[in-house]
Amino acid sequence: MNANTFRKHWLPTLVAAALGAVTLQAGAAVYVQCPGDSNADAVPEVGAPGYDPSVKCRHLAAGDGFSTMADGKPLYGFGFSDVTGVASGLAIETGLLAANFAAPTIELKEGEKFYLTLTNVGMVIRPDLFDPHTVHFHGFPNQAPVFDGMPEGSFGINMGSSVTYFYNITEPGTYIYHCHMEATEHMQMGMLGQLYVRPAQDGTTINYAGKNYNKFVFNDGDGSTGYDRAYPIQLGSVDHNFHDASEGVQPLPFAEMRDTYALFNGRGYPDTVNPGPLPTPVDELGDSKNLGNQSQKVSALITATAGEKILLRLSNLNVTNYYTVTALGLPMQVVGGGAHIGRGPDPDGTGPLQGKDLYFNTASVTLGGGETVEVLVDTSGVPAGTYFLYSTNLNYLSNNDQDFGGMMTEIVIQ
Repeated sequence: MNANTFRKHWLPTLVAAALGAVTLQAGAAVYVQCPGDSNADAVPEVGAPGYDPSVKCRHLAAGDGFSTMADGKPLYGFGFSDVTGVASGLAIETGLLAANFAAPTIELKEGEKFYLTLTNVGMVIRPDLFDPHTVHFHGFPNQAPVFDGMPEGSFGINMGSSVTYFYNITEPGTYIYHCHMEATEHMQMGMLGQLYVRPAQDGTTINYAGKNYNKFVFNDGDGSTGYDRAYPIQLGSVDHNFHDASEGVQPLPFAEMRDTYALFNGRGYPDTVNPGPLPTPVDELGDSKNLGNQSQKVSALITATAGEKILLRLSNLNVTNYYTVTALGLPMQVVGGGAHIGRGPDPDGTGPLQGKDLYFNTASVTLGGGETVEVLVDTSGVPAGTYFLYSTNLNYLSNNDQDFGGMMTEIVIQ
């Protein structure tokens, strides 16, 4: 039996069996908490006991897997996958070698009660690792410390176990979530995702500058953050030498970390403009390295009809670099950052929405690690055609040694 056959057909079975033994011996178990969910799949059923239409549930698995860089290199990493809708008894099996890069995007609305179950399914390629995992809701203001995912005030989820985090969603804006256990390693390895909250104002119709909007970035009160289409764009980059060392069970070069692939939504150009999931990574024999699971599901292609207003939810989930991005030839207006509207305090005490607008027009935006910003691109009067959103850090416009790639995607105005 060759190594590929063993990894593809036998290793996941052995890992699942080991996790089953852990469950029996230590009392670990997959346990989903979701009001109104009668079959433990994290999907509330209308009319079920405890059903509440304001409740939203999600079930994520934390494990490992592979992605494919735009020059064809398979890259090993850690990550999250979405097992919402999967019965709890099948969550570990489904989550093996299924890590997503980038992590699944989470969309919520102000006023919802969010139950997020995280299950640690273990590392198939690195069965010697017993790393716990967490979800840290980066920038969110009101979670209890026990649900924050920080090792100092919270706890990690061990292999074969799960925990459900609860968040009362009160603040609209663009956020980030990531694993906070051994954060530098786990974040470099790919445990990073974008999370955004739509405002309560969504769904109402407000006329602003002669145009009706029913989608808004914030509760602006006047429609000034209205938009037609939204695109979450996650900026990131990876050091392939660090990832290769992890796969090869070698000492991890923390001090030498230098990212070699810069990405939008886990992809380098031209893969960024592929509108669908990328094919599952394969090894040199053509066998799937992910048990057939697709890992890069989030496209970075941006499309709009001339006259529409585009919302770019930009976030930098990198652990090493600042990035500056521009949309050459298109007007960019920053209306918020750090999940806060760009508006000053109320000058006369009449209400929280009466302060001076601090929106500004710009040709580029710069984000450090952990920062988010909301940018509106108004295509009114813009000629139809293909434009580019890309990093002005020119050394990141490559796929390692291959030029004309990296942190770039297309904005197609039709």
